[in-house]
Amino acid sequence: MGAFERVFHSVLFEVLAVSFTIVGLSVFTDHDLSKLSGTMIVIATMAMCWNYLFNLVFDHFVKGEKINRTMGIRVVHVVLFEAGLLVLTVPVMAYMLHVTLWEALVMDVGVTVFVTIYAFIFNLSYDHVRAWIVKTRCQSRVTVEY
Repeated sequence: MGAFERVFHSVLFEVLAVSFTIVGLSVFTDHDLSKLSGTMIVIATMAMCWNYLFNLVFDHFVKGEKINRTMGIRVVHVVLFEAGLLVLTVPVMAYMLHVTLWEALVMDVGVTVFVTIYAFIFNLSYDHVRAWIVKTRCQSRVTVEY
């Protein structure tokens, strides 16, 4: 996966994650929608940067086609990613929403549980759709050459 596709993957992931998260937080908290939106946009920006760096390092250590990753590797991937992001985002969430670190941790853990499940489904789907697109393009090139 090249740099352009990594950025595309991160942006697509975050746009969907932010939308779902803002809706969820607005249902389960009494925070103003504009504060939640601003906070989640900042968190998403941090997450995109973390996503790019984390996956660059993870892919360096976990070689091979992503489509062939085992369930165990996928679970390790998402747990490590979300744990790292949690450490980065709790203080930011506390500051932006004017809540204690404990309240921010509770909120962020809720978001993290949701996003962990979402990330697993998103990345599994993305990898399979990507593999299908690559396979389709290769087949169409072979067909055109004959």
